[in-house]
Amino acid sequence: MDNFDRKILKILQNDCTQPISEVAAQVGLSTTPCWRRIQTMEKNGIIKGRVALADPEKLNVGLTVFVMIKTNQHNPDWLDDFSINSKEFPEIIEFYRMSGEVDYLLRVVVSDMKAYDAFYKKLIGQANFADISSSFAMEEIKYTTALPVDYM
Repeated sequence: MDNFDRKILKILQNDCTQPISEVAAQVGLSTTPCWRRIQTMEKNGIIKGRVALADPEKLNVGLTVFVMIKTNQHNPDWLDDFSINSKEFPEIIEFYRMSGEVDYLLRVVVSDMKAYDAFYKKLIGQANFADISSSFAMEEIKYTTALPVDYM
C-alpha cells in the first residue's frame, strides 16, 4: 500500500457511501485509478466488506456488557462448540480468546438488565464455564470502526 491507498482507506473507513469521484478528488487521483485501487484492496482482503453502522439506542440495544469467561476446558473441541453456539446469540457482537486471567471476552448488547438476565441464563446453558463475570458500560468515551493505516 502506498500513500494513495492509505488515504483512500481512511476516507472509506469514515464514509464508504461517498461517490468514487469524490474519493478520487480528495486523494488527487482520477476516478478510474481510484476505483482500481479500491478493487485491488477488496481483492487482497484489505477491505473486508462495506457495512451500515446502526445506532444501538435507536435499535433498543443501548446497554453494552463485557462478559468475562473462565473455563476449565482448554481444548479445541470445547472452543469449537462454544464458538458455534455463540453464533446463536445475536447479542454477542464481539468474541475474543484472551491471555491472562480471563479466557474469553464477549461484548454483548441488550436493551436492559432484564434482557441481559435472559441472555445470561441462555448462555450458561450452552457450555460448561468455570466462572462468568460481567461489567456494564456506563458511558461510551470513544468508539470507532476505523483502523489505523499508518503501520503498513
